[in-house]
Amino acid sequence: MHFLRYLPLALVAAAVASGILLSSPPVETPPDLLIGYTELRTDLPGGRYVNVATMRAVTIKVDGKGRRALAEELTREKGYWTQFYGWSPDGKTAILLSGWESEENGKWEEEHKTFRYSADGWLYDGYLFDLASGKATNVTGVERVSHYNVGLGYLPGDAPKLRFLALVDGVNRPFRMDLDGKNKREIIKDSPNLVHGMSLSPDGKRGAYETENYQLYLADGDGSNAKHIKTGQQFNFLPSWSPDGSWVLFLAGEHYDCHPHVIKADGTGLKKLASRNGYRGVIDYLDVYDFHDGSSDTPVWAADGKSVFYTAKVGRNVELFRVTLDGKSEQLSDTLAGTMHYHPAPSPDGKWLLYGSKRDGVRQLYLMRLEDKKERRLTDLAKGHAAMWASWQPAANKP
Repeated sequence: MHFLRYLPLALVAAAVASGILLSSPPVETPPDLLIGYTELRTDLPGGRYVNVATMRAVTIKVDGKGRRALAEELTREKGYWTQFYGWSPDGKTAILLSGWESEENGKWEEEHKTFRYSADGWLYDGYLFDLASGKATNVTGVERVSHYNVGLGYLPGDAPKLRFLALVDGVNRPFRMDLDGKNKREIIKDSPNLVHGMSLSPDGKRGAYETENYQLYLADGDGSNAKHIKTGQQFNFLPSWSPDGSWVLFLAGEHYDCHPHVIKADGTGLKKLASRNGYRGVIDYLDVYDFHDGSSDTPVWAADGKSVFYTAKVGRNVELFRVTLDGKSEQLSDTLAGTMHYHPAPSPDGKWLLYGSKRDGVRQLYLMRLEDKKERRLTDLAKGHAAMWASWQPAANKP
């Protein structure tokens, strides 16, 4: 503000006192990006599998308009559904999961209250959906290694490659492949069962994962030089790397009582960032009984890597919070009793927060301007429907 030197001191003092020179006007419009998410029914009788079969991958514009159902041809046969899962780095391709479960297997799971991933009862694949052409390509179905494939994504540090998690002999194994689905190979042949796969640093050189007994490990990107991180907590899961690759964020604590923790990339500097105040850490996405108990509601990094967004219990609510790496926490939402917020996702420019919120019995998507905490609703779903797992299109798709 070099123009200050040309103003009379009295005018400068008045401007500073009024706040004119201390703050810029709020950002009025969010970035012109698409938002991908999944819609589904939540109240159909019959249990989990009946409602899951209604899942559809969808995109909308950031103003809530322009709804587009993706790859509808994948859902025309009975029992098939799609789920929005992510984006290519350039934002031109959407990542979808397509699932099918037999009615017989679904009823068996409801009765026994557990999953049974048999080859004759399940089929789960990962697709790349080109936004311009509308073409969906089943990349995990090429040179197939499993009937159950999840976790599809682009390999950090090696963008022309894909990664996914395949169920092989009852064990989750990480694989990599070319963009056309060919040349599949297992990444870590001697690894333990990686429940959620391996989270890779932005350059792909480092990895973090938890084993089936919820122990946390840091390793090189190929799984070598694995180091067990002894946190002193029984449950440690869902690690994710900071945007600059210097920290790993994860949940740790007791069963259904876990809280955001961070550790440096070299395994030092372990610290608890915040408490979730009795929040179990799962958001129910059905209004009927769900034997699997909902979807994990995990903390996420801010775009600049200097803070973390998370959800925590406040009275009867689950509210949105932001905490800095030195442990200073700020409550972002303050809503009517009974409101449940879930799955926060910051915009690429760091100025907006996308999230789900259950109000009046319906799970909708909302957008908050972080500068003044003003929010707007993006979806307008009827009772018995839900919007889940929302994701920003990367800003790299813009020239």
